Amino acid sequence: MAAIFRSAPFVAALGIEPQAIGDGRCVSHLELTDMHLQHNGYVHAGVLATMADHSAGAAAASLLRPGQIVLTAEFKISLLRAAQGERLRCDAEVIKPGARVVFAESTVFCEHGGAEKMVARASISLAVVPDEGATAQGGE
Repeated sequence: MAAIFRSAPFVAALGIEPQAIGDGRCVSHLELTDMHLQHNGYVHAGVLATMADHSAGAAAASLLRPGQIVLTAEFKISLLRAAQGERLRCDAEVIKPGARVVFAESTVFCEHGGAEKMVARASISLAVVPDEGATAQGGE
Protein backbone atom coordinates (compact mmCIF):
# COMPACT_ATOMS: atom_id res chain seq x y z
CA MET A 1 0.00 0.00 0.00
CA ALA A 2 2.86 2.42 0.67
CA ALA A 3 3.71 2.15 -3.05
CA ILE A 4 0.54 4.20 -3.68
CA PHE A 5 2.49 7.19 -2.36
CA ARG A 6 5.92 6.40 -3.85
CA SER A 7 4.59 5.61 -7.34
CA ALA A 8 2.62 8.87 -7.71
CA PRO A 9 5.23 11.36 -8.97
CA PHE A 10 3.41 14.52 -7.84
CA VAL A 11 2.66 13.14 -4.37
CA ALA A 12 6.25 11.88 -3.98
CA ALA A 13 7.63 15.26 -5.12
CA LEU A 14 5.54 17.00 -2.46
CA GLY A 15 6.95 14.61 0.16
CA ILE A 16 3.64 13.22 1.43
CA GLU A 17 4.30 9.90 3.16
CA PRO A 18 2.04 7.21 4.60
CA GLN A 19 2.14 6.33 8.28
CA ALA A 20 -0.57 3.67 8.30
CA ILE A 21 -2.89 2.21 5.64
CA GLY A 22 -5.48 -0.55 5.99
CA ASP A 23 -9.07 -1.48 6.74
CA GLY A 24 -10.45 1.58 4.97
CA ARG A 25 -8.17 4.04 6.74
CA CYS A 26 -5.03 5.98 5.91
CA VAL A 27 -2.87 8.30 7.99
CA SER A 28 -0.27 10.33 6.11
CA HIS A 29 2.13 13.11 7.04
CA LEU A 30 4.18 15.84 5.42
CA GLU A 31 7.16 17.75 6.78
CA LEU A 32 6.58 21.31 5.56
CA THR A 33 9.20 23.29 3.65
CA ASP A 34 9.13 26.60 1.80
CA MET A 35 8.05 24.82 -1.41
CA HIS A 36 4.70 23.97 0.22
CA LEU A 37 3.83 27.61 0.96
CA GLN A 38 1.96 30.27 -0.94
CA HIS A 39 3.09 33.90 -1.18
CA ASN A 40 1.88 34.84 2.34
CA GLY A 41 3.73 32.00 4.04
CA TYR A 42 0.74 29.72 4.60
CA VAL A 43 0.47 26.16 3.30
CA HIS A 44 -0.86 26.25 -0.26
CA ALA A 45 -4.45 25.03 -0.64
CA GLY A 46 -3.27 22.71 -3.42
CA VAL A 47 -0.99 20.90 -0.97
CA LEU A 48 -3.86 20.43 1.50
CA ALA A 49 -6.20 19.24 -1.27
CA THR A 50 -3.64 16.82 -2.71
CA MET A 51 -2.92 15.33 0.69
CA ALA A 52 -6.62 14.92 1.51
CA ASP A 53 -7.44 13.42 -1.89
CA HIS A 54 -4.52 11.01 -2.12
CA SER A 55 -4.91 9.80 1.46
CA ALA A 56 -8.61 9.10 0.83
CA GLY A 57 -7.64 7.17 -2.29
CA ALA A 58 -5.20 5.04 -0.29
CA ALA A 59 -7.87 4.37 2.35
CA ALA A 60 -10.29 3.27 -0.38
CA ALA A 61 -7.63 1.19 -2.16
CA SER A 62 -7.07 -0.80 1.02
CA LEU A 63 -10.56 -2.31 0.55
CA LEU A 64 -10.31 -3.23 -3.15
CA ARG A 65 -10.06 -6.62 -4.81
CA PRO A 66 -7.00 -7.44 -6.94
CA GLY A 67 -7.26 -5.88 -10.39
CA GLN A 68 -9.16 -2.82 -9.18
CA ILE A 69 -8.07 0.77 -8.58
CA VAL A 70 -9.87 3.93 -7.52
CA LEU A 71 -9.94 7.25 -9.33
CA THR A 72 -11.27 10.43 -7.78
CA ALA A 73 -14.65 11.26 -9.28
CA GLU A 74 -15.44 14.30 -7.14
CA PHE A 75 -14.16 16.05 -4.06
CA LYS A 76 -14.99 19.04 -1.94
CA ILE A 77 -12.55 20.56 0.48
CA SER A 78 -13.32 23.08 3.20
CA LEU A 79 -10.30 25.10 4.26
CA LEU A 80 -11.07 25.78 7.91
CA ARG A 81 -8.12 27.98 8.86
CA ALA A 82 -4.83 29.14 7.39
CA ALA A 83 -2.23 26.41 7.88
CA GLN A 84 1.18 27.45 9.15
CA GLY A 85 3.61 25.20 10.96
CA GLU A 86 6.12 22.39 10.79
CA ARG A 87 4.09 19.40 9.58
CA LEU A 88 0.75 18.19 8.33
CA ARG A 89 -1.11 15.02 9.25
CA CYS A 90 -4.06 13.66 7.32
CA ASP A 91 -6.54 11.11 8.66
CA ALA A 92 -8.64 9.58 5.89
CA GLU A 93 -11.46 7.09 6.35
CA VAL A 94 -13.87 5.27 4.05
CA ILE A 95 -17.37 6.18 5.14
CA LYS A 96 -19.25 4.09 2.54
CA PRO A 97 -17.52 1.35 0.55
CA GLY A 98 -19.15 0.28 -2.69
CA ALA A 99 -18.66 -1.90 -5.74
CA ARG A 100 -18.59 1.12 -8.08
CA VAL A 101 -18.21 4.20 -5.88
CA VAL A 102 -16.45 4.63 -2.54
CA PHE A 103 -17.14 7.66 -0.34
CA ALA A 104 -14.38 8.82 2.01
CA GLU A 105 -13.57 11.77 4.24
CA SER A 106 -10.21 13.29 5.09
CA THR A 107 -9.23 15.62 7.90
CA VAL A 108 -5.96 17.54 7.70
CA PHE A 109 -4.21 18.84 10.81
CA CYS A 110 -1.27 21.25 11.02
CA GLU A 111 1.25 21.11 13.84
CA HIS A 112 2.81 24.39 14.92
CA GLY A 113 4.92 24.76 18.05
CA GLY A 114 3.78 21.40 19.43
CA ALA A 115 0.06 22.16 19.06
CA GLU A 116 -2.04 20.55 16.35
CA LYS A 117 -5.10 22.22 14.78
CA MET A 118 -7.59 21.02 12.19
CA VAL A 119 -7.06 23.05 9.01
CA ALA A 120 -9.11 21.26 6.34
CA ARG A 121 -11.87 18.71 5.87
CA ALA A 122 -12.64 16.98 2.56
CA SER A 123 -15.34 14.70 1.18
CA ILE A 124 -14.18 12.48 -1.68
CA SER A 125 -16.09 10.19 -4.06
CA LEU A 126 -13.89 7.60 -5.77
CA ALA A 127 -14.84 5.47 -8.76
CA VAL A 128 -13.81 1.81 -8.61
CA VAL A 129 -12.41 0.82 -12.02
CA PRO A 130 -10.40 -2.05 -13.50
CA ASP A 131 -6.63 -1.62 -13.29
CA GLU A 132 -5.83 -1.35 -17.00
CA GLY A 133 -2.11 -1.60 -16.18
CA ALA A 134 -2.63 -5.02 -14.56
CA THR A 135 -4.73 -6.14 -17.55
CA ALA A 136 -2.08 -4.99 -20.03
CA GLN A 137 0.59 -6.81 -18.02
CA GLY A 138 -1.28 -10.10 -17.94
CA GLY A 139 -3.06 -9.49 -14.62
CA GLU A 140 -6.77 -9.81 -13.95
